[in-house]
Amino acid sequence: MSKDVIINVKGIQVDPENDQNTLELITEGKYYQKGNNYYVSYKESEVTGMLGTTTTLKICDGVVTLMRFGKVNSQFVFQKGQKHISSYETEYGVFTIGVYANNVDINIDDTGGEIRVGYQIEIDSYNTGRNDFYMHIREVGASNEKYNRGITPAN
Repeated sequence: MSKDVIINVKGIQVDPENDQNTLELITEGKYYQKGNNYYVSYKESEVTGMLGTTTTLKICDGVVTLMRFGKVNSQFVFQKGQKHISSYETEYGVFTIGVYANNVDINIDDTGGEIRVGYQIEIDSYNTGRNDFYMHIREVGASNEKYNRGITPAN
């Protein structure tokens, strides 16, 4: 199974001073299954500040692994109640990132679906605040009514 899909991504970041930053992206990508794992892949744009980077999510058994290759190279593992450490490579240098997932909600099948993750990030042991990540995956030409309901924080 490999499908062309429309991907709606919404991210909300709340910094330690409670200032909120929201980023929304609608893009085309690929959705496929290998074994028991689902994958969704898309190219980043200028909107995200990562032009020249491909993002791939691996979804399996309550765990979402976000991998980026290109201008930015990273791998974040979101597993509820677990903290995972990884490196984040940018043109400005390499950072050590700790990711703690408060919530991981996966509702996908062969036609697409939704992923919602609430998490906290530490960069070089400094807490950068709360984050919510929402992704809706649908086949090209399918209805987008589920996404129109918006996002509520997962934390």
